[in-house]
Order: sequence, then C-alpha cells, then structure tokens
Amino acid sequence: MTVIRPYGDTTGDGMVQTSFTLPVPPGPRAEGAALQLAGKMGIHPAMVVHSHGIGEGFTFFVVYGSVTHLVDTDEVEVEERDYPLLSPTEVNGAIKARLHRKLVVMGACIGTDAHTVGIDAILNLKGFAGEKGLEYYREMDVANLGAQVTVPELVTRARAARADAVLVSQVVTQKDAHLRNTRELAGAFREAMGETRPLLVVGGPRFDPAMARDLGVDKVFGRGTTPGEVASYLVSALLPSPEETAA
Repeated sequence: MTVIRPYGDTTGDGMVQTSFTLPVPPGPRAEGAALQLAGKMGIHPAMVVHSHGIGEGFTFFVVYGSVTHLVDTDEVEVEERDYPLLSPTEVNGAIKARLHRKLVVMGACIGTDAHTVGIDAILNLKGFAGEKGLEYYREMDVANLGAQVTVPELVTRARAARADAVLVSQVVTQKDAHLRNTRELAGAFREAMGETRPLLVVGGPRFDPAMARDLGVDKVFGRGTTPGEVASYLVSALLPSPEETAA
C-alpha cells in the first residue's frame, strides 16, 4: 500500500487549491459560505485567497487549504493502453501488408458542437503535439466532415464511403451533451448497419476512457490524445494479425 497526500510547501502537507462559484452576492456571508463548503470537502483549515462577483447574485472563489483525505495509489484504477505505439512508417506498412487497401477513416463533430480543434488535431496534416495528423498517413483515406454534423448524415456518409472507422470529437459537455450525443451515435450506427458498422471512436477533454462499453462505442480517448495513439489503435483494432495475414 502506497498512501500519499497532496504536496504544497512541504511533503505531505496536503495543501490544495480549488475554485468554484456560488449563487450568492459578494460579501462576508459569501466567503463564509465558501469556507463552509471547503470544510465539507475535507479542506481544513481553508482560506479564501480570492473572490469576486461575476454577475448579479454570483461570486467566484479560489480557496486554499490542507485536505484531510489520503490516496492509496495501489487502489487507483485507470484504462491502460493495451496496444503498441507505432510510427507512421510502421502504421503505413501494416496497413499495406495486412489490409491490401487504404484504411478509410471519417471524422466529425456531431450535434451542435462547433469546436473542431480536437478532430482537427487528430486528422489534419499539421497534427498535434509534434505529430502529424492522420491525413499524413499515405495508406489512410481520411475525410474530415467538420462541425455540427447530424448523426443521420454521418451514418449516411460513413456507409457510402465504406468507412472502416468513424472518429467523433465532443468538446461541448453542458448537461452531459457529449454522453447523450455519443449514445445517439452508437444507437444510430447499430440500427442502420448492425454488425457491419464501422469502428466507433470518440474523444474529448471530459470523456472517461473507461466508459466505452457503457456508451456503446469501441474506444474512448481523453484529453491529450495524439494522432499517433489513434493511428496505432486503428491498426490494432481493425487489421488482421500478421499470423492471420500469413495464413
């Protein structure tokens, strides 16, 4: 068992900083409410180090203090990557040798989401974090449909293109819109194409990678995902193994 606490000024002092908004006007009572909430969050003693009004009847706070909670790192559960990371050359070689045609990938932002930064980072040639996007991979046929694509339109386009994989980025998360849209996506592809549907991959900063089964998709990527990770996953999930190809 490895038990840890947050680090602030000295090891194990438990110091953290958090921010939140309360629906109360600025003033001493508002700061008292913030301190009461901090105490119920396990922050004691707590200090309001910053506060200001952000409209009529609302106050934003930054609170600093020591948490009483401990974390056992042996009990931490995360989604581990279970496939090797490949270079673009390795990805192209695998597709050419084992698929014998180009891998068809289609991407979009669905619903009312107009934020294409995520899907562009994965698909566009310029890429992200020093890695080229999937358009750079010569053995991939990539189509980026952009923003605010309806689910029926995406299903129709993917079926017409015989897409092997559909990548969807969701940045807007108010009222869990990203989860609702993803379930709609999975249901629409399941109803329209059944077992012949393409691989469904979704990603965004507020997704939990462990939620794929619950959402009805094949893979969920969280924040910081790079094009190389996605390309490597597509090879792992879609291509027959070298042994199967040889047979």
